[in-house]
Amino acid sequence: MDPVIEVVALFLGFVSWIMVGIAIPNRYWKVSSIDGTVITTSTIYENLWMSCATDSTGVHNCREFPSLLALSGYIQASRALMIAAVVCGTFGVVATFIGMQCSKAAGDNYVLKGRIAGTGGAFFLLQGLCTMISVSWYAANITQEFFNPLYPGQKYEIGEGLYIGWASGVLAICGGVCLMFSCKLGTKEKSYYQPTRETVYSASASKRDAQSTYGRNAYV
Repeated sequence: MDPVIEVVALFLGFVSWIMVGIAIPNRYWKVSSIDGTVITTSTIYENLWMSCATDSTGVHNCREFPSLLALSGYIQASRALMIAAVVCGTFGVVATFIGMQCSKAAGDNYVLKGRIAGTGGAFFLLQGLCTMISVSWYAANITQEFFNPLYPGQKYEIGEGLYIGWASGVLAICGGVCLMFSCKLGTKEKSYYQPTRETVYSASASKRDAQSTYGRNAYV
C-alpha cells in the first residue's frame, strides 16, 4: 500500500468523523420558510433533538422533543443512523491508524497491517453510507412537505446541518474507498514466490549432480 494514500485516506476519514460530530448537534437541520410570507416576526428551526424559535429582537427559545415515541419515524431513524455513523467513524479512525505502515502498533507484519487498514476503510464506508442515508431521508421529507400544496403545517427549507452531513458522507466514502482499493492492490503486488530452505538445497544438489555427470561423460 502506498503510504501517501494511507495518509490521505486517514485525513479524509478523520475530517468526516469530525464533521459528523458537528452536524449532529447543529440546530439548523431545517429552517422555516418565508416563501409567500409578507411579515416575518419569528424564525423556527429544528434538528434531531429540539425545536427552536427566534424573534425579531434576537431572543432564542429552544425546546427539546418531549417524547421519543411521539416523533416521526424518519427522525428516529435519522438519530440511529447518525449515532451509528459516529461509532463506525471511531472504529475506522482507530483501525486505520493501527494499520498504517508508519505505525508500530502491529509490528512489522505488513499483511496484517493491510488487513486492519482495509477494515478501517470498510468502517469509513459504513460511516459515509449511514450519514448520507440519514441526511438525505431528512431532506426528502422537508422537500416533500414544502412542495405539497395541501400540507397545512409550517413549511421548512433545508438548513446548514444537512449540508455539513452531506459533505461528511462524501469525504468518508472517498476515504473508505481509497483504503479498501489500495489495500487490495498492495496485497497483489507483494504476492511473489519465496523459495524455502529445502527448495534451495534440493536445487543446488541437483545442479552439483548434473555437473559431476557431465564431467565423467566428457573424460571417458
